[in-house]
Amino acid sequence: MLTAEEIRQVRRLQLQAGMRVDSLFSGNYRSAFRGRGMEFEEVRPYVAGDDVRRIDWNVTARTGQPYVKEFREERQLTLVLALDVSGSVGFGSGGRDGRTDKALQQARVGAALAHAAMQSQDRVGLVTFADSVREYLPPRRSRGHAWRVARTAFGHGDRHAGTDVASAAWFLGRVLRRRSVICLLSDFLDPQPWDRALASLGRRHRVHAFVFHDPREAALPRVGLLEVRDAETGRTLVLDTRRTPAAMPVSARVERLRRTGARTTAISTDDDAFSRLLEHFQRVERLR
Repeated sequence: MLTAEEIRQVRRLQLQAGMRVDSLFSGNYRSAFRGRGMEFEEVRPYVAGDDVRRIDWNVTARTGQPYVKEFREERQLTLVLALDVSGSVGFGSGGRDGRTDKALQQARVGAALAHAAMQSQDRVGLVTFADSVREYLPPRRSRGHAWRVARTAFGHGDRHAGTDVASAAWFLGRVLRRRSVICLLSDFLDPQPWDRALASLGRRHRVHAFVFHDPREAALPRVGLLEVRDAETGRTLVLDTRRTPAAMPVSARVERLRRTGARTTAISTDDDAFSRLLEHFQRVERLR
């Protein structure tokens, strides 16, 4: 349960997200996410000038005549947020306001996406995960449900749990029967293999990945021996900061995600999360 102060913070967060969505990128959300929402309707005989990429080769082979697939635009999109609540996302050096960690940046992006979906009358759902799936809110379309998604995104993570991206990807592949837009929000500090799971998810759904990171993760201060606590296991250990490598570089995580087919953007705790989200929409639209 959230405290009264945390509920007030969620309301402020949702208000801020709504204002930024309305003023900055509600149109970009529509063009980036809704533009290619198409459902198969029927096949018809090929007519000169039709796009050859739409030829249905199975029907063509059976009949001996070329046929093409006809599609109709989806009237309602399903947006699902997959939110990392593992111990490592609670880290942050303060950002521009002195209080921002990776979890708060994730909550900002999640609230903005939920608000944009609500404004576009789309269905929105949420999955939270750490070393396994923690909570699932099936996609629905209502203002109250969007508020619940934002509140859950702001909620406390699992302080001593690891990250298992693959478990979230396989779970979504099982429960989502309808083609959806999936936004993965995580720091992707997961030593386990998750590439195949994300690639498989992307073959049926449109996957967007947002990599949250903090500048302190890029380079440890060279202060010699330092006692630290692992945020995901709770173990305390002593590191020689002159020899210990930092976390996997952000660029490597982004490149690995892009190889799975996910449209990917990195967001630092120093960034304006809403502006980075707008840039993501604009880049997706240009790539299309």
